[in-house]
Order: sequence, then structure tokens, then C-alpha cells
Amino acid sequence: MLPDDLHSWATGLRRDYFPPERNHLEAHVTLFHALPPSSESEVRDCCAAFARDYPPVPARLCGIMKLGKGTALKLESEAMLSLRDELADRFHGLLTPQDEHTPRLHVTIQNKVSLEEAKALQAELGPLVTPRDFAFAGLSLHTYRGGPWDHLKSWRFRG
Repeated sequence: MLPDDLHSWATGLRRDYFPPERNHLEAHVTLFHALPPSSESEVRDCCAAFARDYPPVPARLCGIMKLGKGTALKLESEAMLSLRDELADRFHGLLTPQDEHTPRLHVTIQNKVSLEEAKALQAELGPLVTPRDFAFAGLSLHTYRGGPWDHLKSWRFRG
């Protein structure tokens, strides 16, 4: 979970620039794309334990990230990637090929638009995005059941 101020700002950017027919989520950072539904209980237990044991996780907003036909806010956080690696080890054998690789942390604010639209937004927003430090506030779990994503639960770091 992003801190409230960054979450609100990035959600506003998604509202403004993400194609509305595909914008079913607020601003978020994806650590895993598809854990099997059968692991939901264990995922919940892990998230609860991590939230209990970890303080807010330090990170940095670095600027704009090009996504080909989209635009994102580029983030860096060795600590979040370490936490994600712990989760990946826990669910080894259940990860999709996409989730076996370490992600590039980002918040997508525009996706599946023309290359020209993406480049225009990157040129517009690039000078406006000020790099800054922040801390991830927690973890959230969402599920996809054939329609828009459903929020299952969030856990705030308090370690």
C-alpha cells in the first residue's frame, strides 16, 4: 500500500489518464500478478505476519517510467523487493512465469494507449514528478473473479 498522500495523487493521475473502460483499481504497486486461489488463506496469513513484523517499508519515487504504450511512476525499494522475495520463496512452485521474476516497482497511470499518447504524457508529467522518499504503508490483497478486481483485505505495517 502506498502512503495516503501518494496514493491519492497517483489515483488522480490514473483517473485522468488511464483508459476509463479498463480503470477498475486505484493506484497500486503489483508484487504478484496471479497467485492461485487455493493459496488465499496462506497469503492472508503471510500478509498479516509481515504487517505485524515489519515497520513501514522505505522507498523512493524516482520519476516517470515508460511502459511502451503506457506510463508509470517509477519506484525503488530494496526493502520491498526483499519482502517480496520472502513471499516468493514461500509460494515457490505456485508462481506463474511472470511472477517468478523480480518486478520493476511502479504505479501504472496509463496503459494500452497509442505510443504517441504515452510519449505525450511522459513529456508532460516528467518535469512535474519530483523524486522523493516515502514509505510503503502496508500490503493489500485483491482477487480477480472474471470481473473487476475485488479488494479482499489490507494490512498496515506496524512492526
